[in-house]
Amino acid sequence: MSQNLPACPRCSSAYTYESGALIACSQCFHEWSPAADEPSAASAPVVRDAVGNVLVDGDAVTIVKDLKVKGAGGPIKVGTKVRGIRIVDGVGDHDLEAKVPGFGPMQLKSSVVRKA
Repeated sequence: MSQNLPACPRCSSAYTYESGALIACSQCFHEWSPAADEPSAASAPVVRDAVGNVLVDGDAVTIVKDLKVKGAGGPIKVGTKVRGIRIVDGVGDHDLEAKVPGFGPMQLKSSVVRKA
């Protein structure tokens, strides 16, 4: 086989093969269309914090206003530092997921955080 097939976009394995019109990975069994190789990375949403900084997975953020939490004893206070955020497509406007100290895992809006 002298064909140069691209590496798997999911696991970066070089062991890929053609499966009809698709390319498949023999390591993680991911299948994708060769025509849709690059646009998936460009279509990732850009999430900005309350002051306009771009947020990415793994960033640390600080809460910029008190947040009332239903069922909790008190609010999440201004200045609470949250580490290791993840960008998600959450419920409503909630586009961040993280473990908030003292409250546990929850979804947050990017409009109430600032990049630390």
